Amino acid sequence: MRKYYPNASLSHIYKMIRKDVKINGVRGREDSILSEGDELRIYIDESESRRLAEKTKRITAKKRFAVAYEDEDCLIVEKPFGLLTHGDGKEKKNTLANQVLGYLIEKGDYVPDRENTFVPAPANRLDRNTTGLVIFGKTSSALKEFNSLLKERDGVEKYYMTILHGRLDSDMELVNMVLKDDGKNMVTVYEEDSEEGSGGKLAKMLVRPLSWGEHEGEQYTLAEIRLFTGRTHQIRAQMANAGHPLVGDRKYGNDKSNARSEKEWGLSTQLLHGYKLRFTKGIMEGKVITASMPKRFKAVSKEIFKGNLIDGKF
Repeated sequence: MRKYYPNASLSHIYKMIRKDVKINGVRGREDSILSEGDELRIYIDESESRRLAEKTKRITAKKRFAVAYEDEDCLIVEKPFGLLTHGDGKEKKNTLANQVLGYLIEKGDYVPDRENTFVPAPANRLDRNTTGLVIFGKTSSALKEFNSLLKERDGVEKYYMTILHGRLDSDMELVNMVLKDDGKNMVTVYEEDSEEGSGGKLAKMLVRPLSWGEHEGEQYTLAEIRLFTGRTHQIRAQMANAGHPLVGDRKYGNDKSNARSEKEWGLSTQLLHGYKLRFTKGIMEGKVITASMPKRFKAVSKEIFKGNLIDGKF
């Protein structure tokens, strides 16, 4: 009802449910769950209904993303560096979600006036300074499916690429507990069975070295990371805890190494790229979607790893 009547306050919605709403002829409650085939009747003046349902103009923004994959149900885009997936307290307009809305409206794939409650939205999120693939559901059923698969961590495999300090010689599985400090916007990593981490959340990922390089006497590893859980700053915090912080990571990395990275390559933040999604269930089953490498990531990789690059790319 809040989606159907976007101009109504929450208290007004509750009042309507108590007085003006019936489900299958019986008065409903605010926690009633509708099932397919249910009939919901709202006893309200027609002019009042139009006023409460009147749509405000959708906020859109100029397109900065690239399309990695698109069909009638799904849109997977490549989020650029520095762009929020959703709005926050400081930035509400120029977000990836609003850019995608503008793109779909311009194409005619989404017509707001024809939709009462559904708005195309992202099923996953990347931090502002992380680049890579974000999944959007173009239909309600598709978005619901993607949200379910990601929540259950079954059906969508997520792969990231990054550059680590030090030489990592073999695959490494990291399983930890992480605790978030909301005030500092940081997480602390603990051993899985430690008492200190008992109140935290499970964080699991698999790290695979792809290439090695040396620059100005320091060793680096180009690594692929398969993420099994999606915790705040998970890759950054777990890799730093394992002794291989991400190059350029000001929050979890080493100050001396970060100063060198900024001097050499102009890096003021980490290089982290969500470059591949593998779908094993649902409407996208069997598909593997990859994103191109950002220019800055490519340039730093060429300088460090020379010709020793994954599949000769970059």
